[in-house]
Amino acid sequence: MDLTASRPASLSEEQWRTRAAAHEARVDALVGEHLARRQAGVKHPVHDFLFTYYSFRPAQLRRWSPGWGVRLEGGADLEPGADLLESRAPLVESTRRLLAATAGRPAHYGCFGLHEWAMVYRLDETRTRHASHPLRLGPEGTDRVVESHRIACSHFDAFRFFTEPARPLNTLAPTSADRVEFEQPACLHAGMDLYKHAFRVAPLVPSELVADCFELARDIRVLDMRASPYDLAPLGYEPVRIETPSGKQEYAEAQRGFAERGQVLRAELLVVCERLLAAVAGAAV
Repeated sequence: MDLTASRPASLSEEQWRTRAAAHEARVDALVGEHLARRQAGVKHPVHDFLFTYYSFRPAQLRRWSPGWGVRLEGGADLEPGADLLESRAPLVESTRRLLAATAGRPAHYGCFGLHEWAMVYRLDETRTRHASHPLRLGPEGTDRVVESHRIACSHFDAFRFFTEPARPLNTLAPTSADRVEFEQPACLHAGMDLYKHAFRVAPLVPSELVADCFELARDIRVLDMRASPYDLAPLGYEPVRIETPSGKQEYAEAQRGFAERGQVLRAELLVVCERLLAAVAGAAV
């Protein structure tokens, strides 16, 4: 396949070096505190998730790429190669299908972050994921919140961490094989996973877009844990008390804002995926 014919855009050396430097500075600001904590051996219940659950390392996030279809004067070694595009085509197609399905589905705002509560349901506090941080309502109070709400988690990578007693309480049963049928644009985890979808296709995706998705994931994660059953107030995270009417309203309003931001980035990723697939299809003709 000749995939080089579809690469008309170009950047002068000054242009791309300016973009690369700006991207590196932006990422340094985003990950600096994490790197300092890691060097000091300090764990963080909110932000470590972005570097443990997601497999993209800070150095990888910092590495700039123009994405597919851009020639760099004096920087050909930074241009993603045709072989990479061809090998990633199946991943790009599966990503495109998931993004399109999620974007076209109605947004639902009634989950209230109960997935985090279901992950500790009927669990001894010493066995929770963040055992060094107490449950805000204690084990019994946490269990009552779970039992008194309708749980409708649509995201498999949240549902799979439910405790065994909590799994039957979910009104849905998502699996790893049917994400396209379940994921919806207001889901916090679907919003955070835009970062995963972007970096898995990198460096075919412009690095600025990957960083945009990382920043969204970082902001969503804060809400995710503020609405969780853990007491993180000593770390400066005041709780969103989703067990109360006012807390539910606060959560849904924030969720709506993240859904809107996510849909914009989802649309940008879709455009990139479709352009990549068009390049592959055009080269095959």
